[in-house]
Amino acid sequence: MLTALHIQDFVLIEQVSLPLSTGLTALTGETGAGKSILLDALGLAIGGRSERGSIRQGAERGAVSATFEPGPAHPIWPLLDENGLTVDDDQIILRRVLTRAGKSRAFVNDQPVSIALLKKVGGALLEMHGQHDGQGFLTAATHRHLLDEFGGLTDDVAALGRVWREWRNAEETLSEKRAQRDKALSEADYLRHVTEELARINPEAGEEEALAARRSDLIAAEKVSEDLAGAAALLSEGGLEEKLAGSARRLARASAAFPDQENPLKAAVEKLEAALSEVMEAHSAVEDAARALGASPDELETVEERLFALRAMARKHGVSADKLPAFFSQAVDALEALEEGEAGFSALEAACAKAQSAYQKAANRLSAARAKAAEKLDAAVMKELAPLKLGKAQFATQIEANADRPMQDGVDQVEFMVATNPGAPAGPLKTIASGGELSRFVLAMKAALAAKESRTVIIFDEVDAGVGGAVADAVGERLARLARDAQVLVVTHSPQVAARADWHWRIEKTQSKQSTSTAVTVLSPDERIEEVARMLSGATVTDEARAAARSLVAQETPAPARRRKSA
Repeated sequence: MLTALHIQDFVLIEQVSLPLSTGLTALTGETGAGKSILLDALGLAIGGRSERGSIRQGAERGAVSATFEPGPAHPIWPLLDENGLTVDDDQIILRRVLTRAGKSRAFVNDQPVSIALLKKVGGALLEMHGQHDGQGFLTAATHRHLLDEFGGLTDDVAALGRVWREWRNAEETLSEKRAQRDKALSEADYLRHVTEELARINPEAGEEEALAARRSDLIAAEKVSEDLAGAAALLSEGGLEEKLAGSARRLARASAAFPDQENPLKAAVEKLEAALSEVMEAHSAVEDAARALGASPDELETVEERLFALRAMARKHGVSADKLPAFFSQAVDALEALEEGEAGFSALEAACAKAQSAYQKAANRLSAARAKAAEKLDAAVMKELAPLKLGKAQFATQIEANADRPMQDGVDQVEFMVATNPGAPAGPLKTIASGGELSRFVLAMKAALAAKESRTVIIFDEVDAGVGGAVADAVGERLARLARDAQVLVVTHSPQVAARADWHWRIEKTQSKQSTSTAVTVLSPDERIEEVARMLSGATVTDEARAAARSLVAQETPAPARRRKSA
């Protein structure tokens, strides 16, 4: 249960420390006194949204802490263990601190935690119902969740969600493969043409660059070879070697007429023979160079044909020439996948069908479980309606299964149907119930669900809205009975509800020229009579109102399991 609430510098509250006990606690006060501030503060402590304006004017920070004693069997303990939170005793203290700069910090037993974790822990301990939460019961989308919660089917829904996601993933994979196959089929002829065409040319990695380089070398060599051929021709065509040779022979014969020591032609013969030798060597060197730089006459043509063919093929297929081998490989793979992928495609179809079958079986089981839970819920709610002055009303959970619209949480559409008058046709809760009736249906639902929930603290904000007199008294009586099993706090303007409470807080707002503040007073028995009398009579409290208040408070109410002395 919630045992203590401490609020400091929150909106209009400077500081308040409130002890709490089991049973039903009523929060009353004039409209605008600040009852919602108290609930907002408690909501903040359990992970609710923070606002910049939440800090009291003049303060630098605000803080709210709530102390709980859940009991040893409460499921909160495994949750704390799972998140590495240690607790030295049986208390759990949730604390939230806000700063003027807009920062927010959260703590569980003085251990810093994320706001998300604080909300998870707080949600497991306390349930709050605001003034307008009853509108949520008007939305059919919430009815399935409430039914699942009542029937203890949340784990089954989660398991079905996993099966559903597996089916969706299998469907998506199959759809992608089907699209790929359809695309491949439409391109089959093209792929065959491409692979045959590229197979003939058989492009190789880096081939274009190598061919371009060889072509440049051949063009350059061709130009040099022309010059070398011309040089060789000049050496040959002028008869220089023959002339030099003839001259050398003549000089040699003439030189023979002179002794070697006094031969005047000796030097000329030697020079001429040397010149002849140099010319012959030069001619040979030119021919060697021509042979080294030259190529076969057809090589340049062959290289250019190959290079231009590669580039033309690349342009045709919209890729660069150096990417032709990869394009060729992809085309071959695509064609092979088309021809060989039918077996894999069949396996995907089988996997998808298996996942769909698993989902349908799980969804059918969940539908059957929901039908049984609906019977029990209808009986539980009907049992609650009579004490709430709706004894002639009818409540039924309508379930419509639509296998053509599978969803993550099943195939069932769930909606609460009611008939508030005998003989009247049942209709959706949102169209049949009036404001006062809706409040009681909500309370009946929460009373029916309370036994199924693990939360030990439930807070209602004006659940008695739109009712009065005997109906309000019935609401108060049911809240008091609900408080036997779960600690209940209720914000109320109804004296009949307040009179049923085990504990009573009065919220008051005081104003001065400089400031406005809200205070909370835990009422003594006499103060409680005075507050209920005020609620009965208004601004002026009469003796008759006090007597009526004593009569209301004196009504027998269900006793809580354990009570704490008045603080």
